Amino acid sequence: MSSRRELMRGTVAIAAGMTVPWGDVFASVDADAAPVHGYGPLRSDPAQVLDLPEGFSYRIISRAGEVMDDGLQVPGLADGMHAFRVGAQSVLVRNHELPVGARDHAFAGRGPIADAVAAKLYDPSVGAGGTTTLVMAADGLSVHRQFLSLAGTLRNCAGGATPWGTWLSCEESVVRRGEHGALRDHGYVFEVPAAALELIEARPLIAMGRFNREAVAVDPDSGIVYQSEDRPDGLFYRFIPQQPGRLGAGGRLQAMKIDGFAGQSTANRSAPPLGTGSRGQSLPVPARSPLRVTWVDLDDVESANDDLRHRGRAQGATTFVRGEGLAVQRHNFGVCVWLVCTEGGVRDLGQLWRYQPGQRSAQSGRATTSAALAANAGTMELFLEPSQASMLHQGDNLAMAPNDDVLVCEDHRDRQRLVGVTASGGVYTLARNPRGDSELAGACFAPAGGHDGGKVLYLNIQSRGLTLAISGPWLRRDARPRR
Repeated sequence: MSSRRELMRGTVAIAAGMTVPWGDVFASVDADAAPVHGYGPLRSDPAQVLDLPEGFSYRIISRAGEVMDDGLQVPGLADGMHAFRVGAQSVLVRNHELPVGARDHAFAGRGPIADAVAAKLYDPSVGAGGTTTLVMAADGLSVHRQFLSLAGTLRNCAGGATPWGTWLSCEESVVRRGEHGALRDHGYVFEVPAAALELIEARPLIAMGRFNREAVAVDPDSGIVYQSEDRPDGLFYRFIPQQPGRLGAGGRLQAMKIDGFAGQSTANRSAPPLGTGSRGQSLPVPARSPLRVTWVDLDDVESANDDLRHRGRAQGATTFVRGEGLAVQRHNFGVCVWLVCTEGGVRDLGQLWRYQPGQRSAQSGRATTSAALAANAGTMELFLEPSQASMLHQGDNLAMAPNDDVLVCEDHRDRQRLVGVTASGGVYTLARNPRGDSELAGACFAPAGGHDGGKVLYLNIQSRGLTLAISGPWLRRDARPRR
């Protein structure tokens, strides 16, 4: 993270031929946040775990280092997570963002790995990351059983749930075979069934591309998978599967190109994002204005040279500054996809984007044909760009609340909160790490269909190795402006 950059002065040529200062152009971007009451002020937690509004409480349900039901230990650095309904139970599938050399992995202190287990690992030489699965009790507030469900991968940061009951776990690493002793290339997506009862065999979904992937989000109508890339010059991707629901069967990988921003950055500042070079200069993005997009096809998606984003930009793809969390929201005639860019914006505070896929059939919510799906590319809108860190500061993981607010987990070295964003762009703070020593991650609600549905919020405090279950008066949220 960085607060190192200040708005730089420069010039930009406007269509009419007039030249105006960059700073003046970007200062006019109007996608600011506005404070609303939300659930009221936070109360200080005597235990220094999590500050919450009055009437809310948390319970620690899992700690790194604890022994799980499979005899292994709960790994550290819990990150992205989702809660599924499996029969009558809520089941959490939880990522662990462990890099090469991490010591707090599931097998730490357990001696040699059994051959039957090692055969299921993707890369037993360096793969410390993976996922754990937590089967919850009926009230959603305690763990009935937890175990390792994916292993041998690296830096499983975020991911996304599928409509068919699986978790797509993403490697935020592009370590190559031979680097750091790795036996296989990294940078892939792995699919973990929520109903799996034990460690699964790790199989990379190669056709979805190899890059420094952060999160994914699946359109439940079309089966298209949207993907973010955590790089200063990352792209926003979509994967169109040959067979929706069967991602391993192959498909097309594409990158978004915003009309008027071909090969350009959406940073909204004159200084190009680090690593982009002169071609990464940013043009001012109009706020709350849906911009038409097209999608460019990408080849050589295994990207041995980690140049997928560079080749995409050369074809006109638009770059986003550290694309991280993704979330899907259903509305009247389809869905929209939310994307947070952690260091986008005039002041590096981040941006919240909303992508609306192309026109759907009013009867079914689906694109009418596969050809129509490709042609109706949709629109991208800069929904929120805060001007003050007190509103929102470098969001990371995203989640949808039952009331359709977008929940944003902050990841900044000085402040880590869970921030709610309403449909009108109002913001409120729902939770805060009082120690300021660890990002919040993995926010998700217990799924509908059970006693706990929509009543329990799960959250990770990453560096402290804690997973929490939060209860409270969720219907009390007040969207009125706060002075």
